[in-house]
Amino acid sequence: MSNALTLETVDGIAVITFDLTNESINKFSPAVIDEFTAMIERLDRDTSVQGAVLISGKPGTFIAGADIDQFLEFKTAADAQKASAFGHTMMARIEKGRVPVVAAIEGACLGGGLEFALACAYRIAADTPKTVLALPEVQLGLIPGAGGTQRLPRRVGLQAALDMILTGKNVRAKKAQQIGLVDELVHPNILRSIAIQRAKELAAGTLARERDLRKHGAKELLLDDNPIGRAVVFRQAREMTQKKSKGHYPALFAAIDAVQAGYSGSVEQGFAEEARLFGEMSMTPVCKQLMFLFYATTSLKKDSGVGPDVRAKPIDRIAVLGTGFMGAGIAAIAVPQGIPVRFKDTAPDRVAKGVAAVRDVLKDRLTKRQITKQQFDDQLSLLSGTVEYSGFGRVPLVIEAVFEELSVKHKVIAEAEQVLSSDAIFATNTSTIPISKIAAGSKRPEQVIGMHFFSPVHKMPLLEVIVTPRTAATVTATAVEFGRRIGKTVIIVNDAPGFYVNRILAPYVNEAGLLLDEGVAIEAIDKAMAQFGFPVGPINLIDEVGLDIAGKSGAIMAEAFGGRMTPSTALRQVLGAGRLGRKGKQGFYVYDEKGKRGEVDESVYQLYPGGTKRSTVPKDEIQRRLSLAMVNEAARCLEEGIIRSARDGDIGAVFGIGFPPFRGGPFRHMDSVGIGDVVKQLETLNATHAGRFAPARLLMDMARDERTFYPKNGKPV
Repeated sequence: MSNALTLETVDGIAVITFDLTNESINKFSPAVIDEFTAMIERLDRDTSVQGAVLISGKPGTFIAGADIDQFLEFKTAADAQKASAFGHTMMARIEKGRVPVVAAIEGACLGGGLEFALACAYRIAADTPKTVLALPEVQLGLIPGAGGTQRLPRRVGLQAALDMILTGKNVRAKKAQQIGLVDELVHPNILRSIAIQRAKELAAGTLARERDLRKHGAKELLLDDNPIGRAVVFRQAREMTQKKSKGHYPALFAAIDAVQAGYSGSVEQGFAEEARLFGEMSMTPVCKQLMFLFYATTSLKKDSGVGPDVRAKPIDRIAVLGTGFMGAGIAAIAVPQGIPVRFKDTAPDRVAKGVAAVRDVLKDRLTKRQITKQQFDDQLSLLSGTVEYSGFGRVPLVIEAVFEELSVKHKVIAEAEQVLSSDAIFATNTSTIPISKIAAGSKRPEQVIGMHFFSPVHKMPLLEVIVTPRTAATVTATAVEFGRRIGKTVIIVNDAPGFYVNRILAPYVNEAGLLLDEGVAIEAIDKAMAQFGFPVGPINLIDEVGLDIAGKSGAIMAEAFGGRMTPSTALRQVLGAGRLGRKGKQGFYVYDEKGKRGEVDESVYQLYPGGTKRSTVPKDEIQRRLSLAMVNEAARCLEEGIIRSARDGDIGAVFGIGFPPFRGGPFRHMDSVGIGDVVKQLETLNATHAGRFAPARLLMDMARDERTFYPKNGKPV
């Protein structure tokens, strides 16, 4: 037994508190399920108990779902199917037992936690920002396996249920009440007392135990309650899923099948199909790669990058130098965490523009009801601006996001250090200039570190913390902890041209440019890599980033690494023609006045070495050339110690540039293909494209010794 549950009886109502020992969150394991089952059976036999309430003993979390470790023990689909059926049995006892159970939800109610709540007779949610409900199983390559695909549609309707299941997105408490996912919304201070009262009413029969809260308007009658309407919904769901996923995520289609089974057959058949599909999905390669990413990000949260005795400095405020796109983005993710931000730029209008940009990000959150008007006002009040360095003397961390010129960065370091305290940390957000060169302009180079955010800052999850040989361990620990505090997934990278993410991106983009030199159509390249699994193709990406930035980065990489990083003629010619991409509304693609991308700009072909003459390269060759250029460079980075582990390299690629998650990252992908096969493919390409595809020495050694980056059995990291 897990000893996770405690029981208190109040006026004939059993109040069950779930508080899993030695864990920060509540989650279902086989032992916890056994304990729940035994307690419900005991309550059913105890006639003095008329109702029950389940409440969490952990602030901010109701139930976070299943203990993922148990999924690693599945050896076959039948094992996972059996576990799902076991969960169904427990939920059925909750749903059909003599004692009606009220779920008192405060905090995260996810996965199996929401499936438990759906089986209860009544659901009350605390009206707090931390109360969110979701079925995120598709993010692990799975489907809900404890009844979610069957009970959720009956609770909220078919369309709302499919939206939740196929996206895995969080539903906040107020929205949950609006769609019928929860029955009642209350202040957290009265959650327990109201839950007990509702349990009494259920027991007395004054509150109906079986209720259908779906809105039965014309739309619902046309869709949910009509076989023809449902068929339309399912067909559209499959079409949209195919369009968005390109067929790479089988769990999405399995989830649709499971939901549909609940409408086309008996209740028992619906649950049986959910269990079967859950088992099938648990054995897919996609599930294994997404599980790896889950474990990798979890392990990163516990990794400070330095020894256990090194303490991070407390950061109670920050300053941001530069109020442009990146500086404003950094400020916009700091103030929601209660961190005061002091903006600094060279002119009042620049400061005002930066403040307006932060306001726009926060206003978007307000519009989407992610924050309240009071929270919006409170967060914006934490931002102040200056054209001097007033207020910098008390700031423990300064993040510089000024123009990408070494002389400019040296100038602001020298100015800032005149007013900063001696132990203040100076972090630079450069994406191209080696940190050691920037630190050379500091009187305290051990206090200088790189914090490379990705654009747009409020959406991109990765942060590269870049250290030099002189960076103090405390500075590293502080930058890592602060990055996590503002919601970023953090990897530590040793200083080098391009760091890690831009380093592996450079040969990928260059190879795309060389295909342009060969006359390959822009859309053919972008389509091939989107089908490989990248969110956008490389030429589209160049337009998004900006040709000027891509050109500057390319020049730095070419200087550092020579011929294999030399930018293509086509890329240089397009940049030389003054095209900047989306921000200049002219690049490889056509853009409207609002910056929305259209079709390929055919006039760009006139700038190419071969003019408008087109050539054809097979899709699989495009994919092979670009993907191998990237993964080979990733192997070099590991070989040279730029990154500390394959884990960090995979997370950096997936979270930083959208390397296909279903492939796990460059290193997981190479393991899947086989290191020996990767080396052979590189050697074949290098024979045709001399110098660009010479296999990394690490890969050669691993192929010879038949090694892999990750163990073949056990936990993925």
